[in-house]
Amino acid sequence: MIAMTIDQIATVVHGTVLGAPDTTVTGPAFVDTRKAESHGLYVAVRGEHADGHDFAAAAIAAGAAAVLSERRLDVPGVAVADTVQALGLLAQHVVSRLTGPAVGSELGGPAVGSRLTGPAVIAITGSQGKTSCKDIVAQLVQAAGPTVASVASFNNEIGVPLTVLRADASTRFLVVEMGARGLGHIRDLTTMVHPGIGVVLNVGVAHLGEYGSREAIAQAKGELVEALPSSGVAVLNADDTLVRSMRERTDAHVLFFGRAGDADVRLADVRLDDSGHVCLVLSYQGSERQVTVPLVGEHQAGNVAAAVTASVAAGLDFETVCDSLAAISARSAWRMELATTTSGVTVINDAYNANPDSVRAALVTLADLAQRRGSRRTFAVLGEMRELGDTSAAEHEAAGRLVASLGISQLVAVGEAGAGFHRGATADSSWDGDSVCVPDVSSTVEYLRREAREGDLVLVKGSRAVGLEKVALALLDDVAVAR
Repeated sequence: MIAMTIDQIATVVHGTVLGAPDTTVTGPAFVDTRKAESHGLYVAVRGEHADGHDFAAAAIAAGAAAVLSERRLDVPGVAVADTVQALGLLAQHVVSRLTGPAVGSELGGPAVGSRLTGPAVIAITGSQGKTSCKDIVAQLVQAAGPTVASVASFNNEIGVPLTVLRADASTRFLVVEMGARGLGHIRDLTTMVHPGIGVVLNVGVAHLGEYGSREAIAQAKGELVEALPSSGVAVLNADDTLVRSMRERTDAHVLFFGRAGDADVRLADVRLDDSGHVCLVLSYQGSERQVTVPLVGEHQAGNVAAAVTASVAAGLDFETVCDSLAAISARSAWRMELATTTSGVTVINDAYNANPDSVRAALVTLADLAQRRGSRRTFAVLGEMRELGDTSAAEHEAAGRLVASLGISQLVAVGEAGAGFHRGATADSSWDGDSVCVPDVSSTVEYLRREAREGDLVLVKGSRAVGLEKVALALLDDVAVAR
C-alpha cells in the first residue's frame, strides 16, 4: 500500500482519527489477525460468527500500524460508520493515486496526495474459471514487472479492496478477480478499481437460483465491459453467445478468444497428456504455437487462451507469453489438485466449489485421465451443487447420468442432495458401475479408505459449503507424491 497517515486515511473515508494523526500505514490492509501485516491497516469487520473489533488490540500487537473500526477503540486508527464501505473508498483512492488524478470531489472531500505512475489494471469475471484464469494471468505478466493479484478467490466487496491495497508505486500490473451475487455488484467493484482490461470468460448456470436466468447472469457479468474506458480492451469469449454479444456494451477495443474462426487468439487441438496436463495450439496474428500447460483438465484450455489474450492486451509479446506457459502452476488450493497417496491411490481434489459446468469438466477429466493412465477404477465423489434454484434436482440428476455415460466405475453421492446424482446414474441400465449414497464427510472418508486401492483414481467435487476438501485431505494425510 502507498504510505498514508491515519489523518489522510480519515479524510478519504470520512472518518474520525483515533490516536496520533501522523501514525503512518505502509503495509497492506487485512481482516484476519492470524495473517497480520507489518505496519498494515487492520479492518475490523462484523461477521456472522465473530466481531473483528474484538481482535483490534491483537492486530496492533501483531504489528499493524492502525485499525479501521466502527467504534472508538483504544488503539491508533480511524473510526467510520461502515468499515466495508470505508475499505472500498480507500481502495478507490489508492487506485486513483496510482493510475489517475488525485482523488477529489468524487469522494466528497479534498484531494489527498499526488498522482503516481501506476499499473495496468486487469479485471476478470465469469461463471467459472475466474480464479484459475486470474492465477495464469498473474504468472504471465509478472515476468514483465511487479504484479499484485487477488489471493485465492478474494473477489467481493472485501476481497477486491484488500487486493488493491497491496499495490504501491512499484506495481506494474494489478490483476483483480470479480464475482457477483446480483446486478450492480460488479459495477460497484469497477467503480473502485477502474480496470483498463476486462476479461469475461463465460456465462454459465452457477448462481442461477439467485439470478433466475442466464440472461440475467450475462447482464451482471457485462457490467465489467461497460465500465471500460474507450482506451481499454474487452477480452471476450468468442464461443459463448452471451459473452460475444457484450461487444455491443462497450466502446473499448475488443479482443476475442476461443475456437471460433474469428477469434483473435484462437485455440485448437485441445487434449490431455498422460499427466493430465492440457495441450493445445494457440494462434495470434499469423503466429501459431503448440503449448503444454501444467494444469489438469481440458477445460483449462479456455482459461489459458483468455489469459494469453489479456496478456497481449496488456502489451506483452505473444511468443514470449507462450514460452512462459510451460512454467505455469496451480496457485489456488483445491482446484484440480492431483496427488497420489502412499497406498497408490491418485486423488483429484477439485472441492473448492461446484456448479453444473465445472462438475461436467471435472468428470470428463476423470474419465480421460483414467483411460490414459490405465487406472484400475474411477471414483466420482460428488457433493451438492448449491444456488441452482428450481433447476437443482434436474442438474444433479444430469451429473449422475454423465457419470454413467462416461463409464466411471463408482459414484459416491454425499449428503441428501447426493440422492439426485444417484438417481441419474442408476437410471442408465447400460452402466456397469456402482453407486452408493453416504450421509456426510466422515462416512465418505471411511468408505474410500476401505474401498480405494492402488491404481484407483478418485475425484472429489462439491460446493464449498459441503466441505469435501476434508475428504481429499484425509486421504492425503500420508501423501507420497504430489502433483
